Amino acid sequence: MNDKQIDILLVEDNSEDAELTIRALKKNNITQLMHVKDGAEALEFIFGTGQYADRNIENKPKVILLDLNMPKVSGIEVLQQIKSDPRTKSIPVVVLTSSKESPDVEKCYGCGANSFIVKPVGFKNFMAAVTELGLYWMFQNHQ
Repeated sequence: MNDKQIDILLVEDNSEDAELTIRALKKNNITQLMHVKDGAEALEFIFGTGQYADRNIENKPKVILLDLNMPKVSGIEVLQQIKSDPRTKSIPVVVLTSSKESPDVEKCYGCGANSFIVKPVGFKNFMAAVTELGLYWMFQNHQ
């Protein structure tokens, strides 16, 4: 398994949203990213289990972009496991979702999310939001 540093872990089951997100980040030279398609795969990657058992979990992503509504394991469950484990709780997690529901917002912040962003509608707005998000977490936020 390649143990290169991953700056952004994108956890997104919608292939169109994932492709737009990846395109926006790469356009701004953020290329060290990993895309996983559901919550179960995200947990395997983060904790070095299953298909990622040979991954060095000391190479933590600088930020995780996490969708909420996913198959197998929900984004909330992924967030809870990340933030409850001493090895991973300091990784910033940005919830990037289509949900505007107040209970989701409150639950995510209660579980330790660093930010909650509703996916903008429309190609230009979505691309702009992801670009700003990537630039902030990669270049302005200090860890």
